[in-house]
Amino acid sequence: MYKTGHYGAALLLYAPVGYLLLSVDPGLAVLGGLGSVAFSRVPDYDLRVPGIQHRGVTHTLLFLGVVTAVLSGACLVFAEQFGTDPTLTAGLGALVGVVAIGSHLLADALTPSGVPLLWPLSSRRFSVSVATASNPIANYGLLVLGVALTVALGYFAGQA
Repeated sequence: MYKTGHYGAALLLYAPVGYLLLSVDPGLAVLGGLGSVAFSRVPDYDLRVPGIQHRGVTHTLLFLGVVTAVLSGACLVFAEQFGTDPTLTAGLGALVGVVAIGSHLLADALTPSGVPLLWPLSSRRFSVSVATASNPIANYGLLVLGVALTVALGYFAGQA
């Protein structure tokens, strides 16, 4: 998928979690959504790094785990400087990592190329082959669905 598709996929995956977080801390809910969208394209940085194959190691569950651990650890380290609860802040960092990278992997699994989720244990690529990565309908469709779900759940949270 292209960036619009990845942003939409991140919003789709984050919206239900953000809805639940709104009742706990609206600021963290918004921050988590922004972080999820901002980090949703990190796996595609492999396009800019010589020697790393696109949709290789950065499109695996191993990479999801590493990014999640790094974000959670960074949030834990900086929680005191931000004046926030360390456990809650580290948890938000982990949530952002899982949603951002997880949504990217799911969106790319919609394409015929798929993703090698289980690397290095297996080189099998997982794909449901719904649309090509460049398909504008699929990319903008994911974006529209993600924004719509986010707005709808935000509206319903405000009504509760």
